[in-house]
Amino acid sequence: MAESEQQTIVVGAQQMQAENTITLLEALFILWKRRFLLLLFLAFGAIVGVLIGMWIRPQFTSDALLQIDVKGNKAGKAMGEMGALLEVASPADAEIELIKSRMVLSYVVSQEHLDYSAAPLSAMNRLLHKEGRMDIDYLEIPELARAERWIAVVTGADTYDVYTPEETKLVGGKVGDLLKAPYAGDTLCIRVNLMRATVGERFAIGQSNTLLAVRGLASSLKVAEKGKQTGIIGVSYSHRYADRAASILNTIANTYVRQNVEMRSAEAEKTLEFLESQLPGVKSKLDSAEKVLADYRHQIGSVDMTGETQAHLSKEMDLQRQLLQLEQQRQEATRLFKEEHPAVVTIVKQEAKLRRELSRLKKNAESMPITQQEVLRLQEDVAVNNALYTNMLNNIQQLRVVRAGEVGNVRIVDFAQIEPIQSKPKKLNILICSMAASFMLGVLLVFLLRMMKNGVRSSQELEHATDVSVFAKIPVSKNKVVRNKHNAMTLVESSPNEPASEAFRTLQTAIDFSLSEGQKVIMICGLVPGVGKSFVSKNLAAVYAMNGKRVLLIDADMRKGVIHSSKHVGLTEVLSGKVDWHEAVSDNRCQNLFVMGGGKRLMSPSELLRRDTFKNLLEEMKSEFDMILVDTPPVSMVTDAELIFPLVDFTLMVVHYGTDSLAQVKESLANLRRYADKPCAFVMNHCEYEPGHYYGYGYYGGGYYGKGYYSK
Repeated sequence: MAESEQQTIVVGAQQMQAENTITLLEALFILWKRRFLLLLFLAFGAIVGVLIGMWIRPQFTSDALLQIDVKGNKAGKAMGEMGALLEVASPADAEIELIKSRMVLSYVVSQEHLDYSAAPLSAMNRLLHKEGRMDIDYLEIPELARAERWIAVVTGADTYDVYTPEETKLVGGKVGDLLKAPYAGDTLCIRVNLMRATVGERFAIGQSNTLLAVRGLASSLKVAEKGKQTGIIGVSYSHRYADRAASILNTIANTYVRQNVEMRSAEAEKTLEFLESQLPGVKSKLDSAEKVLADYRHQIGSVDMTGETQAHLSKEMDLQRQLLQLEQQRQEATRLFKEEHPAVVTIVKQEAKLRRELSRLKKNAESMPITQQEVLRLQEDVAVNNALYTNMLNNIQQLRVVRAGEVGNVRIVDFAQIEPIQSKPKKLNILICSMAASFMLGVLLVFLLRMMKNGVRSSQELEHATDVSVFAKIPVSKNKVVRNKHNAMTLVESSPNEPASEAFRTLQTAIDFSLSEGQKVIMICGLVPGVGKSFVSKNLAAVYAMNGKRVLLIDADMRKGVIHSSKHVGLTEVLSGKVDWHEAVSDNRCQNLFVMGGGKRLMSPSELLRRDTFKNLLEEMKSEFDMILVDTPPVSMVTDAELIFPLVDFTLMVVHYGTDSLAQVKESLANLRRYADKPCAFVMNHCEYEPGHYYGYGYYGGGYYGKGYYSK
């Protein structure tokens, strides 16, 4: 037995868990029920998207194309495909960083006056894209007031006034004129070179820090290599004005190319400067050697030079020239490599070899006559100095040619052009994103509302938790006339073919099978106000009356009763003994249905219910009516229903579908059964169709098949 009960509990828990799980179809149905709310959110998102798209100032994007000479990238070429595999760094990477460097952008900020600003202040003009334009090419605000707000107001087609942070006019003038005015012990200087605005338009002018302007330009500048190791660099920049975007980008490109050329010619410039500084000294040595040789010849007279002496002199001059060339090569190599590098070591070995050969020649010259040796020595000095001077002149000429013709390793392929079409904002994208975000917000709200109303939705769950049957599930009626609680006509009368009317007939059948012979009094109660217990009471009474039974509907809610009769007295007066109950019962437009209202409203009617008067009243009424329905106040708020519960034969507790929690239902049921154990059942009201539930079928009054709400 215990094992069977445990299995039942497990099965019940699994069913409850399945009921609480929302499937995709159920989620879609929940959204469909709230479609008008979601449409409202979509409309709101569309309005917000349009306003955002109109508020964002238009931006125009210009682009330029640069080419980097990659002939120096020998490592990548040598490795071929393996170089690409190992991701050999492209020379474009270094050039990209140079383009975005402060060395380039600082000059651009200065040339394009990017540290000056003149922003329009009219919100309406901004929304309608009718803002004016003011370009400043010179601005000097006193340093103490740079953080303050300065205003320029357009006063004419080419005139404007400048106002201080204290909103007093400081100076006024024309476009193109340099305006100066003293302020706070300093001087304000301003010159506007372009102004296109209507009279009265206001601009907030300002002067920012140059470094901040450089950083702002670098952050908005987009520089990237086209492809992989192509040496082609694309540069793009966006600005509110198309001509300014093109001008700033072209200034960046020209500045970068010029600095690249200057950087590459700097080495040639330095070498040329050094050689030109050394040239006078070499020329002086040459002149001195020639003078010494001429004086010696004049002193000793003519000296006959033999063929051997001429050959010796020629060979020694050739060795001296080779040594001079090797010395220059060694100096070039030591600037690029260390002393132990193989290229430097090879040059040093060649120099040593030539020096040994030159030393051997000098020893051979010692066998010549003294006169010839001296002439030979002097001629050697002249030849060496002449060769050195000639070589230096050649190098200077070559460096001058290099400096004049240096073009750098960068060239501009495409200059920036003025773009006719704005690139931002993309209004369609903004509209779609805004509507999507608004729709998602609406979906979130729908599911939050659904979670807040996470009450009982399954009859099986309710029955498993309370061991009390659910007799009917009454759907929401679409009859707006009947939904008015002050209307005298019931739903089953006005719309007998609705699913809700069929649900009331089903409820009548279930009650008839549950009542024993002689049981006539049924209490209808609810947990809280608004569950629809009076709606259930009136329609159930009408169903019984339409089936030919004499029915009495009593409104036992003597505080806020909503069941009205044509008599001015009701249950309050009857229980007080002021009138006979026959005088409080009135006929109804529905045949066989009689109504007793609540009577005069009392703050504490429970004292009347504690007496035996109401019990005796019910016993007396049973003899004249086939069915007595008692509509009571909410169970969870007052004790009236608990006092009436022991006096009736059967109780219907109305549960609001999806709102009343299982804990509330169980607690209210326990309160009713505290003093008596009477048969009872549930009626689920305000039911809504959801996937996972289906409509039962039955014959409706019209003689056709329809849908009625029942749980699986």
